[in-house]
Amino acid sequence: MQTQLNDTVQYHLPIGDDLVDMNALIGKEICFNYQGEINCVACGRKTKKSFSQGFCYPCFQSLAQCDMCIMKPEKCHYDEGTCREPEWGEQFCFKDHYVYLANSSGLKVGITRGTQIPTRWMDQGATQAMPIFKVKNRLTSGLVEVIFKNHVADKTSWQKMLKGEADKVDMQARRDELYALSKNALDELSDTLDNDSIEFLDKESVIDIKFPVNKYPEKVKSFNFDKTPEINGVLNGIKGQYLILENGVLNMRKFGGYNLTLEV
Repeated sequence: MQTQLNDTVQYHLPIGDDLVDMNALIGKEICFNYQGEINCVACGRKTKKSFSQGFCYPCFQSLAQCDMCIMKPEKCHYDEGTCREPEWGEQFCFKDHYVYLANSSGLKVGITRGTQIPTRWMDQGATQAMPIFKVKNRLTSGLVEVIFKNHVADKTSWQKMLKGEADKVDMQARRDELYALSKNALDELSDTLDNDSIEFLDKESVIDIKFPVNKYPEKVKSFNFDKTPEINGVLNGIKGQYLILENGVLNMRKFGGYNLTLEV
């Protein structure tokens, strides 16, 4: 789903040539029908199974955006000459990246390109977020994140995130605390890099994010189009990339490339 940060996050779902205003459907009964076809989000070919949120197997095996270093940027292997798509890496990985703190199911550390702020935070269901470092490339962001992972989580508990808003956190105080805990390791890393590779952002403001949710579920049951081609229920809200229905939740990002119809 496409997102826009307003007073409340605005969601639009692309279906065919249409962009469906999903916020307008909250409180209404909706029905998705999976048509039994999947098209790769990269090359468009039909595939019986989706890999890595919408790719066919050949693209999953060959594209740089499906490589392990996307999930673990500290394992970037461009300098070893083994990048799957060096030109893609130069376009996307050798740009300024940000290490951030976000409060989704609790405080976590993460990384993103500057062009993905604040989209990354909305997609994770974060209610608070702020950048804490600006770095020169994706590899460096991953190395900084690894240092912080010794002191704070790096993953979101999606079930907990979908049960309600996380308790408010004093983000600036936690940033300063984590920086103090990590400073020695950060200094050691900086000694191996160019002088301006890592910039500590100590003046950034906290971004507060509100999601359009009328009612959170007490128990989180996840729907899957591969098992249930027809999924329906009253739409109670949207958070992250999840539709919160009265009888379960649906991770729309997981089903990129699936051919669906939507009835209201």
